Amino acid sequence: VAHVKDEKKELIRDVHRLARLDVKSKQDLDPIIIELKESVLNKSIEAFFQGGDRVLRYQGRLCVPDVDDLREKILEEALGSRYSIHPGTTKMYCDLREVYWWNGMKKNIVDFVANYLNCQQVNPEHLRPGGLSQDIDIPT
Repeated sequence: VAHVKDEKKELIRDVHRLARLDVKSKQDLDPIIIELKESVLNKSIEAFFQGGDRVLRYQGRLCVPDVDDLREKILEEALGSRYSIHPGTTKMYCDLREVYWWNGMKKNIVDFVANYLNCQQVNPEHLRPGGLSQDIDIPT
């Protein structure tokens, strides 16, 4: 968390609290991450690396496996955090991508926020007002 801006550290700690142990233990259950770990050991890819803790990272970010709804739990924690205040898709993605990575992360966040009940209730409908448009008299 040392590389994260001070104002975001509390949010990151809240979200990271949920996932820090699960990510490490569950990476070995995801076949894609297992394959990526093997590629790292064979030095065939450079963007990924494995530290002394044997956790796979992509450009310094934790690679989140697609098992046991771990990704959804991270998204729920990020939206439900007392520091987030319905951040919307772009801000939520920017905040989470500082710590986490998974393939299709941005699309997952967009879909999750679109279907999240609290966000649906907070965001107003963007519809045009009903009725015909009125002519405006322009003075000449």
